[in-house]
Amino acid sequence: MKARTVFFLLSLAAIVFVGAQDSETEQNVVEELLVETLVKPEICSVLSEMGDTLQIHYTGKLMDGKVIDSSLSRDPLVVELGKRTVIPGLEQSLVGVCEGQKVKATIPSHLAYGKRGYPPTIPGDATLDFEVEVVSLTQQTPWQKMVNDVFPLVCLGLVPTLLGLVGLYLYNKAKTPRPSKKKAKDKKSKKK
Repeated sequence: MKARTVFFLLSLAAIVFVGAQDSETEQNVVEELLVETLVKPEICSVLSEMGDTLQIHYTGKLMDGKVIDSSLSRDPLVVELGKRTVIPGLEQSLVGVCEGQKVKATIPSHLAYGKRGYPPTIPGDATLDFEVEVVSLTQQTPWQKMVNDVFPLVCLGLVPTLLGLVGLYLYNKAKTPRPSKKKAKDKKSKKK
């Protein structure tokens, strides 16, 4: 009986110890996006906004320093802000930068690859570090701005209108009486 009690107490102590270690490691987890400017050009007259197109070079790393991806050996990556072509944390870190600027973004897992990760390269719940250099910045044209801002609103207005018109057509079609086949035969026989 005493052996069971000792075993139970040791098991309970081990669970509490492991739980305490987990809570300590959870405190080191980054919850918010952190963006640090490494290099900012002397003249920075145009800041990036949603809808702008950027060409960037980047190096992405895990918190232990292991490189997960880099564009330095390739052509710059083209990113149109607001189109979700990159992970949300990286896109958010690129709003408000100018051409020639270098930033370091520490991206929490919920703004990166989340609980699932991107096996085998990126484990689940991984916080990522990205160093990004903005090679070029192209602002959206007024036409692009209209298409990106106004067109979705027009579509939102048109869809219910079109559905209403289709519903009205179907209602009217179902409401109109159809002549029966028997009546049609009777009319033909009377004509003869």
